[in-house]
Amino acid sequence: MVFRVLAEATMTVHFAFLVYVVAGGFLAWRWPWAIWPHLVLAGWGFSTIVFGLDCPLTALENWARHEAGEQGLRTGFIDTYLTGVVYPERYTALLQMLAGLVVLVSWTGFLIRRRHPARARVTAPN
Repeated sequence: MVFRVLAEATMTVHFAFLVYVVAGGFLAWRWPWAIWPHLVLAGWGFSTIVFGLDCPLTALENWARHEAGEQGLRTGFIDTYLTGVVYPERYTALLQMLAGLVVLVSWTGFLIRRRHPARARVTAPN
């Protein structure tokens, strides 16, 4: 039971990680310090795609599933839970490019807001 819960919790954290990697840069628009963890985690996400690095969250989920007596992930996390489930496999490259574009937009917006903080602020009417 404990290992099953750990596997499910790891899967949930992994989904949250993916959302943060793609959209977390927008948090830095509000909280500038948030750009640093986003740079690190987006860099990690990028490196898993480009260099084929294994994600430790996938390894943890696999281990917990095996310990719970279940079959582990046959492939990576994205291949198991997203590709062919949420979107067809033929769109993988397109979605990776779109995710990268979203990250670049968030970083560009962050830089614009940092260089021109007065323009970025919205004043509320009295």
